Amino acid sequence: MRFSQTPLTRPPSELRRKIGPQFQADIEARRASFDSPEIGPTLRAMTELAELGLSLPDLAKMRHYRRGRIMAELRKHRLGGMLLFDPINIRYATDSMNMQVWTLHNLARAAFISSEGYIVLWDFVHCEHMTKHLPLINEVRSGAGAFYFEHGAEEASQGSKFAQEIKDVMAQHGCEGRIAIDRMDIAISQSFQDKNIYYVPGQPIMEQARLIKGPDEIKAMKCAAAACELAVKKMHEALEPGLAEVELWAVLHHENIARGGEWIETRILSSGPRTNPWMQEAGPRIIKDGELLAFDTDLIGLYGMCCDMSRTWLVGDGNGTAEQKDCYQIAYDHINENTTLLKPGISFNELTFKGHVLPEAFQDQKYCVKMHGVGLCDEYPSIYYEDHFIEGAFEGELQPGMTLCVEAYIGKVGGIDGVKLENQILITEDGYENLTPYPYEERLLYHAH
Repeated sequence: MRFSQTPLTRPPSELRRKIGPQFQADIEARRASFDSPEIGPTLRAMTELAELGLSLPDLAKMRHYRRGRIMAELRKHRLGGMLLFDPINIRYATDSMNMQVWTLHNLARAAFISSEGYIVLWDFVHCEHMTKHLPLINEVRSGAGAFYFEHGAEEASQGSKFAQEIKDVMAQHGCEGRIAIDRMDIAISQSFQDKNIYYVPGQPIMEQARLIKGPDEIKAMKCAAAACELAVKKMHEALEPGLAEVELWAVLHHENIARGGEWIETRILSSGPRTNPWMQEAGPRIIKDGELLAFDTDLIGLYGMCCDMSRTWLVGDGNGTAEQKDCYQIAYDHINENTTLLKPGISFNELTFKGHVLPEAFQDQKYCVKMHGVGLCDEYPSIYYEDHFIEGAFEGELQPGMTLCVEAYIGKVGGIDGVKLENQILITEDGYENLTPYPYEERLLYHAH
């Protein structure tokens, strides 16, 4: 065995005796919700999470917390309301989901939230039933989209109708002719200008709202991270020479979805010489003995929470080459030393200029960031390396409840091998907690901390 995590072996009856009545209550509550639109962990995942000692989030409290965060940001900016098209922001504001990936490129859904917490959701046509379990949504309408695929030559006309509808909603909720918007299609933008609707950028407001995770969001993220690690373990067990990269990558998709996870943002997995340079996507290449296999999960898991971790494994039963070990040890030292900096009060700029410095030979191909925020997806802030620092772009400091991913990619220009490592970290009152402690590849380490 190249990893130390043990598989789930005890049956649910034994787990009930071990965990107690709360576990049974959670199981029964989940079973009762299977016929509702509520999306969450499967019974299999709940059993696994219970064995790991994790508790499930209170979704009602989580939704109230998120709405409160948005309301506070709107009041801070003296705005009466905000219009959202990005499905990630809609998910945060309403916890509703519908064709998440499709609506990333077809802006067919929208949500308005006022500074007083009134929510109007424009869902896809005939989808009112999708949100009947979400009492914080005050109205469900349709007709938000104004894009060519759906409306053809009449997209401008549809945009004008929707703009007038938004103008009416703004008047009802005291927006005083000004609203924040996260993103929009050109037809909508032109229609808003024609209707004299003044709008300001809404994405900074949403990023700041999403920055501090509440207690139930943290529970949800811990569940998503644990389920992701279980899926990664299944990948690890399946890894062997002769598999195609995409065959191994498919294991992660299957195991994520089978536990109630949702989707994966990228397909970054590569083997052998395709590990250098980084960012190459899984393909039909056959994985060979003695090679490195590296991946980045970029996984949207349980409760829509992102789990963004990376590992690099040695294929087969060998011990690795000197080049493989050198790359791995540097990546390991890099993320571990940089993680020790994390605590409340340290500024984003300090994180840029402090910590482990990569050897010169690995500077040209280093990863684009040292760290980045994470929540429902990759989030604010981005912590760049010193040579990519943007003066004034990221002013702030770590606070309890923030979550960050600490990254490293190590590979020489023209080299054969590259190593990618990444952990997801929760900032606590007195330091940090690693949410993704999946074992490292000990065969490639000269020494461990």
